[in-house]
Amino acid sequence: MKRDFNKLNGQNFDLIIVGGGIIGAGIARDATLRGFNTLLVEKEDFAYGTTSRSTRLIHGGLRYLRTMQFKLVRNDLIERKILLNIAPHLVHELKFVIPSLRSEPFYRYTLHIGLTLYDIMATGYTLHRWKHLSLKDTLKREPCLTGVDGLTGSLVYSDCQAEFMERLCIDNVIAAADKGATILNHCVATELELKGDNVSGIRIKDVLNGEEYEAHGRIVINAGGHWADMVWNEFYVRSNYKLRRTKGIHLFTKKVSENALVLFAKSDGRLFFVVPWGEYSLVGTTDTDYNGDPDAAYATASDVNYLVTEMHHYFPHFTENDIYYAFAGLRPLVAADNKAASNTSRAHKLVDHDPENGIKGFITVLGGKITAYRGIAEEAIDLVCKKFNKPVKCTTAHTPLQGLPEVKTLDIETAARQYDISRQTVNHLVNVYGARFSEVLKYVGMNKLLGKPIAEGTPDIIAQIQYAVDEESAMTLNDFMLRRTNIGWSPMQGRDAIETVSNNLGLLLGWSVWEREKQIDKYRDFLNLCQSFRTESSQDKQLTTH
Repeated sequence: MKRDFNKLNGQNFDLIIVGGGIIGAGIARDATLRGFNTLLVEKEDFAYGTTSRSTRLIHGGLRYLRTMQFKLVRNDLIERKILLNIAPHLVHELKFVIPSLRSEPFYRYTLHIGLTLYDIMATGYTLHRWKHLSLKDTLKREPCLTGVDGLTGSLVYSDCQAEFMERLCIDNVIAAADKGATILNHCVATELELKGDNVSGIRIKDVLNGEEYEAHGRIVINAGGHWADMVWNEFYVRSNYKLRRTKGIHLFTKKVSENALVLFAKSDGRLFFVVPWGEYSLVGTTDTDYNGDPDAAYATASDVNYLVTEMHHYFPHFTENDIYYAFAGLRPLVAADNKAASNTSRAHKLVDHDPENGIKGFITVLGGKITAYRGIAEEAIDLVCKKFNKPVKCTTAHTPLQGLPEVKTLDIETAARQYDISRQTVNHLVNVYGARFSEVLKYVGMNKLLGKPIAEGTPDIIAQIQYAVDEESAMTLNDFMLRRTNIGWSPMQGRDAIETVSNNLGLLLGWSVWEREKQIDKYRDFLNLCQSFRTESSQDKQLTTH
């Protein structure tokens, strides 16, 4: 997956996709599997936006039953099982525990109904069915709930988790590239080109050096996520549809529970999760309207205080000191009048700008849950097939994402011996790359020094840096730390790896000393953003004191 602008020369693409989040990546994969010559451009990096700021769940959305979004839930339950089958290295079943409290008899009653309906809607695509646990069995399964006041038992049900959501997105991009798609990250679309009323391509700019290019194509799909309306503005396209951005924050904390927990906020009744993430926990999320800069969303002190306060009801000893960092993501929702953010539908909308604007060959995807990305991509490419009068069936539901056999324990043990590295390291590489782990280890075979850890105590090795540059279009320090690996999402957030990674990337990408320092500064800006709530909280305390 090389970032090569020369691939634009002499090309007239069938399809150009603007946006490299999970939906844009899924569209690119589906398009190439159906034989379309495809270009994908992304202004930042793959999985840069909502994809990497989510709760990292692949789920039907139990809470959407309360707002009677039955079709949405049913479709996502189907997609949940499909993703579990086509990406088993990244998507795993996860048990959720819902505490039953004596003070909330209404929730106990409605949850029985809701979970039964959830299982019925998953018929044919069911994981393990929900069950009720007694108080004794609840505390045996989840000792952390011992101090919860009024606990009478719990309800347990299954959904799925994608711990490394960024890799799910990147695997889709790689799959598209393997089938011949041209993939360009750090490349912004600046203009929609037309011949009469027909799309003829787009103008693009390389964000890294400012050079501009033309990309010719017959159909353009705007998969800009929460930037979709900004793409419209850039292209001078008006639409009757409106995009509503809502912000959701997450806390990365010390380990709170053994299982995933579904909890209800005492202040507003809103559902939130405590989800195991490696040896730590992810707590979230909130849902508030956001009208600021989409590239600068962060967890404010009040956002964090809301979750800390609600956590305190269940875990009296939980405090802000248990938080390593906090981050925010934006949801792109199709706007609906007079609805609260939490009640606005998560359903997507496919906008064909031919009947709406008279622009032939321009399509926008508005909204959509991450879980539904594959199905949304199928719908989008079905429309492309219709426009081309080329009825080709979608195959993404039963084509393994990597197209390679599942890695077995024997493969891991053999690789550990062959490359003289620990079994734990190989196992980590399998969790990140799936069957492609062996391609990373080939670098170790050429140079044993590349088998060394990037930082003390981390399972990531130096070979991953070169692999990310050579095979996965990593162009910046942020690309590698936050989206090619999970280093930037650890408790240290990669502070102990910055020098090693920036030095190696600098050598591979030809950075000057100035460029290397610029990359480090930009990464530190991200780290500071994740700690902004502490600064705000300190300022608030000082103001109160004075």
